[in-house]
Amino acid sequence: MTASRCCVIVPSYNSGPRYEQTIHELLTLNLPLYTIVDGSTDQSDRFLDTIQSPHLIVLREKTNQGKGAAVFIGMRKALEEGFTHALIMDADGQHPVNAVLPFFELSQKNPKALILGKPLFGREAPWVRRMGHAIANFWVHLETGGIKIQDSLFGFRLYPLQESYEILSSISTGRGYDLETQLAVRLVWSGFSVINIEVPVRYFEQEEGGISHFRYWKDNLLLIRCHLTLLREKIIMNSLRKGGGKGF
Repeated sequence: MTASRCCVIVPSYNSGPRYEQTIHELLTLNLPLYTIVDGSTDQSDRFLDTIQSPHLIVLREKTNQGKGAAVFIGMRKALEEGFTHALIMDADGQHPVNAVLPFFELSQKNPKALILGKPLFGREAPWVRRMGHAIANFWVHLETGGIKIQDSLFGFRLYPLQESYEILSSISTGRGYDLETQLAVRLVWSGFSVINIEVPVRYFEQEEGGISHFRYWKDNLLLIRCHLTLLREKIIMNSLRKGGGKGF
């Protein structure tokens, strides 16, 4: 694989007041930036019409498709324009902009690696979020045969574009909050090495502009189905290998 040509992809759905700050901070880096407005209705994206920057590409969806679907749209556009890797991050200010360039530098040195953020939770992080990450990580370790992926849910990541796009094109899932799990596990199955980097994450209170669209019951059921599917495929893959057939 040749040297990485990287961009940033920021999906947004009703991201609130911190969306504008996130985009402006990213633009100070003078990096190619795609933001996908995924059917927002809170007017948080209006500021985008006032920005004139050669680095910013705005893609708009009329209706909300889901986080994974928005990222998929951004990946397709970035691939069309010749990028090889994309760093995905949230629009709501939880992820630090100053971590972007170090991830890009790592990708230049390791173009065949999946570079994953490992969250450093602050004291304000809800315990239910910490517990959710721990439970999800347990299942991902079973699915990948070890502790290759140190956090399966954190959204600050740098993906190889072509392979990620092909994986998402081959499955009907990965269009919501199961994106991170689906892509990371399947890229490891495809032979990608993993570099895990600690990244601070901040959970803002509502009065600070903090917003979450994670639907506790619906999205947890989505993640449960995701792990059941991956475990089933892992079992089939192991059976094929033991039987002398071709695995995935």
